[in-house]
Amino acid sequence: MELCFLGTSSGVPTKTRNVTAVALKESKGKGWFLIDCGEATQHQLLKTSLTVNNLQAILITHIHGDHCYGLPGLLASAAMNHRTEPLTIIAPKGIQDWFEATQKFTQLYLPYPIQFIDAESLPSVTIGQFTIDLTTLTHRVPSFAYRFTESTIKIYLDFAKLAEHNIPRGPIWGQLVKGEDVVFGDKVLKSRDFTYYAHAPRRIIIAGDNSEPEKLAEFSHNCHALVHEATYAKELAEQAKEYGHSYAELVARFAEKAQINNLLLTHFSPRYQTDPNADTSIEQLRREAAQVYRGQLFLAQDFTRYRMDTQGELEQIFEG
Repeated sequence: MELCFLGTSSGVPTKTRNVTAVALKESKGKGWFLIDCGEATQHQLLKTSLTVNNLQAILITHIHGDHCYGLPGLLASAAMNHRTEPLTIIAPKGIQDWFEATQKFTQLYLPYPIQFIDAESLPSVTIGQFTIDLTTLTHRVPSFAYRFTESTIKIYLDFAKLAEHNIPRGPIWGQLVKGEDVVFGDKVLKSRDFTYYAHAPRRIIIAGDNSEPEKLAEFSHNCHALVHEATYAKELAEQAKEYGHSYAELVARFAEKAQINNLLLTHFSPRYQTDPNADTSIEQLRREAAQVYRGQLFLAQDFTRYRMDTQGELEQIFEG
Protein backbone atom coordinates (compact mmCIF):
# COMPACT_ATOMS: atom_id res chain seq x y z
CA MET A 1 0.00 0.00 0.00
CA GLU A 2 1.11 3.57 -0.60
CA LEU A 3 0.58 7.05 0.82
CA CYS A 4 0.81 10.15 -1.37
CA PHE A 5 0.58 13.63 0.13
CA LEU A 6 -1.35 16.03 -2.09
CA GLY A 7 -1.26 18.96 0.33
CA THR A 8 0.76 19.56 3.50
CA SER A 9 0.12 23.18 4.47
CA SER A 10 -2.30 24.33 7.17
CA GLY A 11 -4.85 27.09 6.75
CA VAL A 12 -3.64 28.55 3.45
CA PRO A 13 -1.42 27.26 0.62
CA THR A 14 2.14 28.39 0.07
CA LYS A 15 4.21 28.51 -3.12
CA THR A 16 5.37 24.92 -2.50
CA ARG A 17 2.56 23.41 -0.43
CA ASN A 18 -1.16 23.08 -1.04
CA VAL A 19 -3.70 22.70 1.76
CA THR A 20 -4.54 19.33 3.24
CA ALA A 21 -5.19 16.14 1.27
CA VAL A 22 -3.73 12.64 1.53
CA ALA A 23 -4.19 9.69 -0.83
CA LEU A 24 -4.00 6.10 0.42
CA LYS A 25 -3.57 3.55 -2.36
CA GLU A 26 -4.58 -0.10 -2.02
CA SER A 27 -1.88 -2.76 -2.24
CA LYS A 28 -3.44 -4.41 -5.30
CA GLY A 29 -5.05 -2.74 -8.28
CA LYS A 30 -5.61 0.97 -8.83
CA GLY A 31 -8.12 1.73 -6.08
CA TRP A 32 -7.37 4.57 -3.67
CA PHE A 33 -8.89 6.65 -0.87
CA LEU A 34 -8.78 10.43 -0.38
CA ILE A 35 -8.53 11.76 3.16
CA ASP A 36 -9.46 15.45 3.24
CA CYS A 37 -9.88 17.57 0.15
CA GLY A 38 -8.57 21.09 0.52
CA GLU A 39 -9.04 23.67 -2.21
CA ALA A 40 -7.27 22.75 -5.50
CA THR A 41 -6.85 19.09 -4.58
CA GLN A 42 -8.06 18.18 -8.06
CA HIS A 43 -5.22 20.29 -9.51
CA GLN A 44 -2.75 18.33 -7.38
CA LEU A 45 -4.17 15.06 -8.67
CA LEU A 46 -3.28 16.09 -12.23
CA LYS A 47 0.39 15.78 -11.25
CA THR A 48 -0.02 12.16 -10.11
CA SER A 49 -1.12 8.85 -11.62
CA LEU A 50 -4.28 8.80 -9.46
CA THR A 51 -7.62 9.10 -11.27
CA VAL A 52 -11.06 10.05 -10.00
CA ASN A 53 -12.56 6.96 -11.63
CA ASN A 54 -10.49 4.69 -9.36
CA LEU A 55 -11.38 6.65 -6.23
CA GLN A 56 -13.01 4.30 -3.71
CA ALA A 57 -14.11 6.81 -1.05
CA ILE A 58 -13.50 10.30 0.31
CA LEU A 59 -13.10 10.83 4.04
CA ILE A 60 -13.23 14.30 5.58
CA THR A 61 -11.78 14.76 9.05
CA HIS A 62 -13.62 17.99 9.92
CA ILE A 63 -15.50 20.91 8.39
CA HIS A 64 -12.77 23.56 8.22
CA GLY A 65 -12.22 24.86 4.70
CA ASP A 66 -8.57 23.87 4.30
CA HIS A 67 -9.77 20.27 4.61
CA CYS A 68 -12.90 20.35 2.43
CA TYR A 69 -13.19 23.34 0.05
CA GLY A 70 -11.93 21.25 -2.86
CA LEU A 71 -14.76 18.71 -2.60
CA PRO A 72 -17.40 20.20 -4.96
CA GLY A 73 -14.87 20.82 -7.72
CA LEU A 74 -13.40 17.35 -7.50
CA LEU A 75 -16.83 15.70 -7.62
CA ALA A 76 -17.83 17.86 -10.59
CA SER A 77 -14.62 16.90 -12.41
CA ALA A 78 -15.33 13.23 -11.73
CA ALA A 79 -18.64 13.72 -13.53
CA MET A 80 -16.89 15.39 -16.47
CA ASN A 81 -14.54 12.39 -16.59
CA HIS A 82 -17.56 10.11 -17.06
CA ARG A 83 -17.52 8.47 -13.66
CA THR A 84 -20.60 6.26 -13.18
CA GLU A 85 -19.63 4.15 -10.17
CA PRO A 86 -21.16 5.10 -6.78
CA LEU A 87 -18.88 7.06 -4.45
CA THR A 88 -18.88 6.90 -0.65
CA ILE A 89 -18.16 10.03 1.38
CA ILE A 90 -17.55 9.69 5.11
CA ALA A 91 -17.70 13.07 6.80
CA PRO A 92 -19.27 15.13 9.56
CA LYS A 93 -22.94 15.79 8.85
CA GLY A 94 -22.25 19.45 8.11
CA ILE A 95 -20.25 18.44 5.02
CA GLN A 96 -23.29 16.75 3.50
CA ASP A 97 -25.52 19.75 4.22
CA TRP A 98 -22.96 22.15 2.73
CA PHE A 99 -22.34 20.06 -0.38
CA GLU A 100 -26.03 19.47 -1.09
CA ALA A 101 -26.66 23.23 -0.82
CA THR A 102 -23.76 23.89 -3.21
CA GLN A 103 -25.08 21.27 -5.60
CA LYS A 104 -28.54 22.81 -5.53
CA PHE A 105 -27.52 26.44 -6.04
CA THR A 106 -24.94 25.70 -8.73
CA GLN A 107 -27.17 23.14 -10.47
CA LEU A 108 -24.41 20.55 -10.29
CA TYR A 109 -25.47 17.29 -11.90
CA LEU A 110 -23.60 14.13 -10.94
CA PRO A 111 -24.15 11.05 -13.13
CA TYR A 112 -23.12 8.79 -10.26
CA PRO A 113 -24.72 8.27 -6.83
CA ILE A 114 -23.14 9.66 -3.67
CA GLN A 115 -23.50 7.72 -0.44
CA PHE A 116 -22.89 9.98 2.54
CA ILE A 117 -22.00 8.30 5.83
CA ASP A 118 -22.25 10.50 8.91
CA ALA A 119 -18.88 10.21 10.66
CA GLU A 120 -20.44 10.75 14.08
CA SER A 121 -22.45 7.53 13.71
CA LEU A 122 -19.84 5.35 11.97
CA PRO A 123 -18.95 2.16 13.85
CA SER A 124 -16.87 0.65 11.05
CA VAL A 125 -17.24 -0.02 7.33
CA THR A 126 -15.35 -2.17 4.84
CA ILE A 127 -14.67 -0.55 1.46
CA GLY A 128 -12.33 -2.09 -1.07
CA GLN A 129 -9.33 -3.58 0.69
CA PHE A 130 -9.75 -1.74 4.00
CA THR A 131 -11.92 -1.83 7.08
CA ILE A 132 -12.28 1.75 8.27
CA ASP A 133 -13.20 3.02 11.71
CA LEU A 134 -12.62 6.28 13.54
CA THR A 135 -12.22 8.04 16.84
CA THR A 136 -12.84 11.61 18.00
CA LEU A 137 -10.09 14.18 18.48
CA THR A 138 -9.80 17.56 20.19
CA HIS A 139 -10.22 20.60 17.96
CA ARG A 140 -12.38 23.72 17.73
CA VAL A 141 -14.97 21.71 15.79
CA PRO A 142 -15.63 17.94 15.81
CA SER A 143 -12.57 16.30 14.27
CA PHE A 144 -11.80 12.64 13.60
CA ALA A 145 -8.96 10.22 13.00
CA TYR A 146 -9.59 7.45 10.48
CA ARG A 147 -7.99 4.02 10.92
CA PHE A 148 -7.45 1.85 7.85
CA THR A 149 -6.93 -1.86 8.51
CA GLU A 150 -6.20 -4.33 5.73
CA SER A 151 -9.14 -6.69 5.24
CA THR A 152 -8.09 -8.74 2.21
CA ILE A 153 -5.01 -10.70 3.22
CA LYS A 154 -4.32 -14.11 1.69
CA ILE A 155 -5.14 -17.01 4.03
CA TYR A 156 -3.27 -20.33 4.00
CA LEU A 157 -4.21 -23.73 5.39
CA ASP A 158 -2.15 -25.10 8.28
CA PHE A 159 -1.54 -28.60 6.89
CA ALA A 160 0.19 -29.84 10.06
CA LYS A 161 -2.87 -29.07 12.19
CA LEU A 162 -5.22 -30.58 9.62
CA ALA A 163 -3.20 -33.81 9.70
CA GLU A 164 -2.99 -33.74 13.49
CA HIS A 165 -6.81 -33.68 13.72
CA ASN A 166 -7.30 -36.14 10.84
CA ILE A 167 -9.27 -33.67 8.75
CA PRO A 168 -9.63 -35.26 5.30
CA ARG A 169 -8.78 -33.38 2.15
CA GLY A 170 -11.89 -32.15 0.35
CA PRO A 171 -14.66 -29.55 0.69
CA ILE A 172 -13.92 -29.03 4.38
CA TRP A 173 -10.50 -27.62 3.54
CA GLY A 174 -12.09 -25.22 1.07
CA GLN A 175 -14.58 -23.98 3.64
CA LEU A 176 -11.94 -23.46 6.30
CA VAL A 177 -9.65 -21.44 4.01
CA LYS A 178 -12.65 -19.22 3.14
CA GLY A 179 -12.95 -18.35 6.84
CA GLU A 180 -15.95 -20.57 7.48
CA ASP A 181 -16.39 -22.74 10.58
CA VAL A 182 -17.33 -26.35 9.74
CA VAL A 183 -19.24 -29.09 11.57
CA PHE A 184 -17.13 -32.27 11.50
CA GLY A 185 -18.59 -35.25 13.34
CA ASP A 186 -19.45 -34.02 16.84
CA LYS A 187 -17.04 -31.08 16.63
CA VAL A 188 -17.08 -27.57 15.19
CA LEU A 189 -13.84 -26.79 13.40
CA LYS A 190 -12.93 -23.13 13.77
CA SER A 191 -11.36 -21.65 10.67
CA ARG A 192 -8.93 -19.60 12.74
CA ASP A 193 -7.52 -22.83 14.28
CA PHE A 194 -6.54 -24.33 10.93
CA THR A 195 -5.45 -21.32 8.90
CA TYR A 196 -2.99 -18.45 9.08
CA TYR A 197 -2.57 -15.11 7.32
CA ALA A 198 0.24 -14.38 4.89
CA HIS A 199 1.11 -11.47 7.17
CA ALA A 200 -0.49 -9.46 9.96
CA PRO A 201 -3.02 -6.84 8.80
CA ARG A 202 -1.31 -3.53 8.14
CA ARG A 203 -2.87 -0.58 9.91
CA ILE A 204 -2.54 3.16 9.23
CA ILE A 205 -4.14 6.05 11.13
CA ILE A 206 -4.68 9.39 9.39
CA ALA A 207 -5.74 12.04 11.88
CA GLY A 208 -7.44 15.38 11.48
CA ASP A 209 -6.56 18.49 13.45
CA ASN A 210 -5.97 17.60 17.08
CA SER A 211 -4.42 19.18 20.16
CA GLU A 212 -4.39 15.97 22.23
CA PRO A 213 -2.50 13.09 20.57
CA GLU A 214 -3.09 11.01 23.70
CA LYS A 215 -6.68 10.65 22.57
CA LEU A 216 -5.31 8.10 20.10
CA ALA A 217 -3.75 5.90 22.81
CA GLU A 218 -6.17 2.96 22.64
CA PHE A 219 -7.04 3.54 18.99
CA SER A 220 -3.41 3.18 17.91
CA HIS A 221 -2.94 -0.37 19.23
CA ASN A 222 -1.01 -2.40 16.62
CA CYS A 223 -0.77 0.67 14.38
CA HIS A 224 2.07 0.57 11.86
CA ALA A 225 1.98 4.24 10.84
CA LEU A 226 0.48 7.49 12.10
CA VAL A 227 -0.16 10.55 9.93
CA HIS A 228 -0.67 13.51 12.25
CA GLU A 229 -0.58 17.28 12.03
CA ALA A 230 2.34 19.20 13.53
CA THR A 231 1.19 22.73 12.83
CA TYR A 232 3.68 24.44 15.14
CA ALA A 233 6.95 24.08 16.99
CA LYS A 234 7.04 23.78 20.78
CA GLU A 235 7.78 27.47 21.23
CA LEU A 236 4.18 28.08 20.08
CA ALA A 237 2.66 25.40 22.31
CA GLU A 238 0.15 27.78 23.90
CA GLN A 239 -1.02 29.03 20.51
CA ALA A 240 -1.29 25.45 19.29
CA LYS A 241 -3.56 24.51 22.20
CA GLU A 242 -5.67 27.66 21.77
CA TYR A 243 -6.35 26.83 18.12
CA GLY A 244 -6.79 23.09 18.66
CA HIS A 245 -3.50 22.00 17.08
CA SER A 246 -0.40 20.02 17.97
CA TYR A 247 3.29 20.85 17.90
CA ALA A 248 6.00 18.50 16.66
CA GLU A 249 7.42 17.37 19.99
CA LEU A 250 3.96 16.67 21.42
CA VAL A 251 3.06 14.30 18.58
CA ALA A 252 6.48 12.65 18.57
CA ARG A 253 6.37 11.97 22.32
CA PHE A 254 3.01 10.28 21.89
CA ALA A 255 4.18 8.15 18.95
CA GLU A 256 7.24 7.04 20.92
CA LYS A 257 5.13 6.12 23.94
CA ALA A 258 2.61 4.28 21.76
CA GLN A 259 5.44 2.39 20.03
CA ILE A 260 4.32 3.42 16.54
CA ASN A 261 7.18 2.57 14.21
CA ASN A 262 6.42 5.12 11.47
CA LEU A 263 5.42 8.74 12.11
CA LEU A 264 4.52 11.11 9.28
CA LEU A 265 4.09 14.75 10.24
CA THR A 266 2.14 17.15 8.02
CA HIS A 267 -0.17 20.22 8.07
CA PHE A 268 2.63 22.69 8.77
CA SER A 269 1.93 26.35 9.41
CA PRO A 270 2.95 28.53 6.43
CA ARG A 271 5.40 30.27 8.76
CA TYR A 272 7.71 27.25 8.48
CA GLN A 273 9.65 27.41 5.23
CA THR A 274 11.21 24.59 3.23
CA ASP A 275 14.63 26.27 3.28
CA PRO A 276 16.46 24.68 6.24
CA ASN A 277 18.50 27.87 6.71
CA ALA A 278 15.44 30.09 7.17
CA ASP A 279 14.75 31.59 10.60
CA THR A 280 11.62 29.44 10.86
CA SER A 281 11.90 26.25 8.84
CA ILE A 282 10.33 22.82 8.74
CA GLU A 283 13.75 21.47 9.65
CA GLN A 284 13.12 22.98 13.09
CA LEU A 285 10.08 20.72 13.45
CA ARG A 286 12.10 17.70 12.35
CA ARG A 287 14.82 18.32 14.93
CA GLU A 288 12.24 18.84 17.65
CA ALA A 289 10.48 15.57 16.89
CA ALA A 290 13.70 13.58 16.40
CA GLN A 291 14.87 14.45 19.91
CA VAL A 292 12.07 12.39 21.47
CA TYR A 293 11.12 9.84 18.80
CA ARG A 294 13.26 6.82 17.82
CA GLY A 295 11.11 5.34 15.03
CA GLN A 296 11.10 6.26 11.36
CA LEU A 297 10.26 9.96 11.14
CA PHE A 298 9.03 11.61 7.95
CA LEU A 299 8.07 15.25 7.38
CA ALA A 300 5.77 15.20 4.39
CA GLN A 301 6.09 17.39 1.33
CA ASP A 302 3.55 17.74 -1.45
CA PHE A 303 3.73 14.75 -3.81
CA THR A 304 6.00 12.70 -1.56
CA ARG A 305 5.07 9.01 -1.71
CA TYR A 306 5.62 6.29 0.83
CA ARG A 307 5.27 2.53 0.40
CA MET A 308 4.58 0.12 3.26
CA ASP A 309 5.79 -3.46 2.89
CA THR A 310 3.99 -6.51 4.24
CA GLN A 311 5.87 -6.24 7.54
CA GLY A 312 4.68 -2.68 8.16
CA GLU A 313 7.97 -0.99 7.27
CA LEU A 314 7.60 2.35 5.51
CA GLU A 315 9.96 3.87 2.97
CA GLN A 316 9.88 6.95 0.79
CA ILE A 317 9.62 6.23 -2.92
CA PHE A 318 12.12 8.03 -5.12
CA GLU A 319 11.48 8.05 -8.87
CA GLY A 320 14.19 7.45 -11.39
